[in-house]
Amino acid sequence: MARTSHRDRNLQGLEVLRLTQQMMALWIVFLLGLLFHTQLALMPLFHGLGVFAPHGHVAASMADIEPVLWGMLAFFILPLLAILAMALQPSRSVCYAHFGLTLVYTLLNLGHLTADLVIPPVAWYQIVLMVLLVGVGLLLNYTAYAWIRLYAPPRPRHFSPT
Repeated sequence: MARTSHRDRNLQGLEVLRLTQQMMALWIVFLLGLLFHTQLALMPLFHGLGVFAPHGHVAASMADIEPVLWGMLAFFILPLLAILAMALQPSRSVCYAHFGLTLVYTLLNLGHLTADLVIPPVAWYQIVLMVLLVGVGLLLNYTAYAWIRLYAPPRPRHFSPT
């Protein structure tokens, strides 16, 4: 069984740190894109135009949209918690939970992009932003997978003559 040298462990530690920083930066880019996605949807208000729910639902009170607001809050808070977990307590379990979270967000973003494409009117500036967010999500998937491989490298296969 080969032993890892002190130098190899230091290099692995630096690689974990690099990947952690990359994921934090990607989450921050994602969150800024998410904020701008919302801002773009509200921009007509600042030019005297109305904004409407394309699915035809009009809320009569805040209670009507409260579940949506809670969902949006959760959607925004989970990446913030992921960043905090990576910064404060990087571990194998955080690694796996983070990878799962990135997969869920990628699927949700693909669904949102699809909905933006099929519900008229299609706002192409929003589509461009959503494509960027899906791309950031895919980079998060890739980086989170690389992070897992450093924390939990594949077990070596033992050769057994048959």
